[in-house]
Amino acid sequence: MKEFLFTDRDFKEIADLVYNACGIVLGEHKREMVYSRLARRIRERNLVDFKSYLAFLKKNKDQEFDAFINAITTNLTSFFREIHHFEFIKSELIPVLLKTNKHSKRVRFWSAGCSTGEEPYSLAMTLNAAFPSDWDVKILATDLDSNVLAKAQSGVYTAANVNGLSEQQLKRWFLKSKDGEAYKVKPKLQECIAFKRLNLLQEWPMKGPFDLILCRNVVIYFDKETKDQLFERYANILSEQGHLFLGHSESMGKEHSQYKNLGKTMYQKGSNARGI
Repeated sequence: MKEFLFTDRDFKEIADLVYNACGIVLGEHKREMVYSRLARRIRERNLVDFKSYLAFLKKNKDQEFDAFINAITTNLTSFFREIHHFEFIKSELIPVLLKTNKHSKRVRFWSAGCSTGEEPYSLAMTLNAAFPSDWDVKILATDLDSNVLAKAQSGVYTAANVNGLSEQQLKRWFLKSKDGEAYKVKPKLQECIAFKRLNLLQEWPMKGPFDLILCRNVVIYFDKETKDQLFERYANILSEQGHLFLGHSESMGKEHSQYKNLGKTMYQKGSNARGI
């Protein structure tokens, strides 16, 4: 028998709240996950069941809603995850940007769903020294979850977190703790990154244009209508031939004719993009 009563009505109400807040679809297969994650909130608030927690949430939205959303959202990432994307940036995208942006000397990347920071830091490592020193190169890193965003900003990782990085990368970009169990990103790597909390379904304060948007393993949680709206908004904020990268289990329908499919979940905006 479970610790807290969790009815079908409770689950539906939670699923509706999450969908309306951030577009994430919680199917029946997510029920156990929802129970285990929100059970912690119920304990912390000294409540008796999910019904009482939902009542508390309604009365104390300003106080509790961020913690509620943080508990539900999933964050799984690693440095240089899906390495082919970073290889494309290094070998294909950077040489093109050096030519197309040579007059503005401005480059903008957006890690949309940056989680605990491994993605934007991997991007910063890839971009390092790729552009002349007088260029304005910036990375925007956003996430809905304020907890993981705080970890990303701190730039502190365990030895297990950095396991996939080479000794050269670790020495160049991280400060190692005396016991060897913690690694902190050096300030030099953080200089070009701005971490901001953002709900992708709400208004975006930035205007762009972005040369590349990484939205990997984010839209997998959205329904088709929400995905389509998001792809349209990304197209509007990308540069004329900007790129959009999705996660390995995500895809974009052919109806999005403003994008060309480059393969390996990489898409390019514009009529001159090379498709496959």
